[in-house]
Order: sequence, then C-alpha cells, then structure tokens
Amino acid sequence: MIRVLFVCTGNVHRSALAERLLAARLPRGSAVRPESAGTQAWPRSGMEHSTRAVLERLGGDGSGFVSRPLTAQLVLGSALVLGLAGEHREAAVRLAPSAMRRCFTLKEFVRLAGGEADGDGQRPDGVGDFAAVVAAAAARRGHAAPVPPEADDVADPRGRPSAALARCAREIDDVVGSLVRLCEASVTMQVEHPCV
Repeated sequence: MIRVLFVCTGNVHRSALAERLLAARLPRGSAVRPESAGTQAWPRSGMEHSTRAVLERLGGDGSGFVSRPLTAQLVLGSALVLGLAGEHREAAVRLAPSAMRRCFTLKEFVRLAGGEADGDGQRPDGVGDFAAVVAAAAARRGHAAPVPPEADDVADPRGRPSAALARCAREIDDVVGSLVRLCEASVTMQVEHPCV
C-alpha cells in the first residue's frame, strides 16, 4: 500500500477534496491509498455539506469521511505528503524533518515530477517506481525553473462565496488528474518490475 497524505488547515475543504477526488480517479485495485489531515483540524465525522456537494458533482464520494489533525506519525507513515499550500508542506516538515524529501505542495509535486509541462514537459529520466518518482521530484527542486510561491498554492475557499469552493474543487481535480497519471505509471512499473 502506498499512502499519499494531503494536508490543509482544517481538513474540511482542500485536503478532503484532494483525498476523495484522488480516490475517485484511481483505477479500482490501485495500490495508492489517499488520506488527508489538517494542521489545525480536530477529529470530527462527516464532510462539510458544501464540500460534499461540490465533491459529488465532480464524481467523488464523501461518505465516511472523518477529519483529523496532522501528526508526525501520519507524515512518517506516508510515501508522499502533499500540502495544498506551502504552509502545509512546511508544517509537515516541522513535525517530521526526516520526511522532508517526501513533502511537497500538490502543484509543486506534479510540476516537478513531470505531470505538467514546466519547460520540457518530461518526467525525470530513470524513474522506475513510486519512491523513485518522489526522489526524482525532490532532486529537481533546485534545478527546475522557479515559480512564485503562490503559484504552488491552492487558495483556501473558507469563508468565501460558494463559487470559490467550486473553483477550488475544479483546480484540485485538474491537478489530481495529473497526479493519477504519475501514480499509476510508477506503481504499474513497480508491479511489472519488482525490486529484488
């Protein structure tokens, strides 16, 4: 099982949407297990009504969702940690510094791993399994063309009109589509060429 952890602030909008949209987009039987947490979340059952409505319009399932706080244990147990903004990535790294090379923002990871054009539009050479894809993305941090920090963030829709939540969900869904391609290509390669 390959755990991918999405992190936002309250674990009620952005990370919840990313978790459930990735779950909806992955092929049945995928080895990737999406999860989410929040830097200021507290455990509570049920997805916020407005978030669930937007999620379901995009084909996701909000049933059984429980928000939870981000912990070092969650970060350390994940193959990939994806903050919805830079502050969330930084919070994960503060909790578990040894996981730094596995912590990105969602947009940053997709850009660095080659899921989206960033000049050459290519995935890093020589990636063969999921851990290698993550390591290659980390290695590209200092070499890829820089982008403004806010370009890697997904804006928080909390307290804004419902249209902002809908835009946020569509933005996350677009990036998650690229993430699915990266995950499944690397997981398929890992299954076809298992490590000895």
